[in-house]
Amino acid sequence: MDTVRYLDDDGKPLRDIPLSEEELLAGYRALRRARHFDERALVLQRQGRLGVYPPFRGQEAAQVGVALCLEPSRDWLLPSYRETAAAITFGMPLSKLILSWRADPAGWGAPPEVNMVQFYIPIATQVPQAAGVAHALRLQGKDAVAAVFIGDGGTSEGDFHEGLNFASVFDAPLLVVVQNNGWAISVPTQKQMKVQRIALKAQGYGIPGVTVDGNDLVAVWTVARKAAARARAGEGPTLIEALTYRVAPHTSSDDPGRYRTEDEAEAWKKRDPIDRMRGCLLHLGLWDEEKERALSEELEAEFVAAVEEADKASEPRPWEIVEQVYAEMQPDQQAAWNYLHGGEA
Repeated sequence: MDTVRYLDDDGKPLRDIPLSEEELLAGYRALRRARHFDERALVLQRQGRLGVYPPFRGQEAAQVGVALCLEPSRDWLLPSYRETAAAITFGMPLSKLILSWRADPAGWGAPPEVNMVQFYIPIATQVPQAAGVAHALRLQGKDAVAAVFIGDGGTSEGDFHEGLNFASVFDAPLLVVVQNNGWAISVPTQKQMKVQRIALKAQGYGIPGVTVDGNDLVAVWTVARKAAARARAGEGPTLIEALTYRVAPHTSSDDPGRYRTEDEAEAWKKRDPIDRMRGCLLHLGLWDEEKERALSEELEAEFVAAVEEADKASEPRPWEIVEQVYAEMQPDQQAAWNYLHGGEA
């Protein structure tokens, strides 16, 4: 199976780029914005100002490229715990994401204009739920798609296969994005499955499967855009496998040196998606050091403001733990809510 690619490792275009100059610049800014948040979030975690945090360094293009082809007020995003970059690009406020990784109820849920479900921690449960969301969108006659993310390890779970089968049978407008970063925590992909490409699993469900260079933003964006257009046209789901690498630890409490070599990580650092996209812009004469410096200052100012806003959030109230679950509380939740408010359970 061929891997879709538009840029070489240095960012030089390998063929005509199907994106405008404005889109290329917006795409690079989205990559840098995601990377800046990731780096600064790790600093907050080390300072004790954030909980356990799953960094995504090296995987920005695989997430940003998909989010860029979605509309937050129309489409739906169902991310797993590592898709903070997708959430940022999709429209989630930085302050809310900081609160979310503090496990603060003020960070739960999304603004009304952003159709995003909270980060999934259980592995693969988001896939059948995303298939349900996509099917509902189709039944409602909406011109909308749902996009769900999962890691290579998650494709070994039953929920992954059940979700794909359901989406296939009902032609649900769903993008299933597998970030194949080579590791399911400490288990390498080759010890999980015998297929050479996860995208080949799509054949078992009669849907298209595409393998894309997950560190090539142009390639991911182009593939995702085509899959979204196909879904909107009523042609059903697509399985997208983005080949990438988790350069950082699995979480802020992980030591990747226990299960992989530093040489492996260093080799992938040379294929950094941000360096590659910057190389593309430089090659096309769209970028320079002054623009890079201005962007860095803008992103730092935005992050500082987001931290200040998050720090001002009110202390969580006990009853908030039963909110943000159902549109209307179930009887047991309502009883708990009443009890926590000082009433009778």
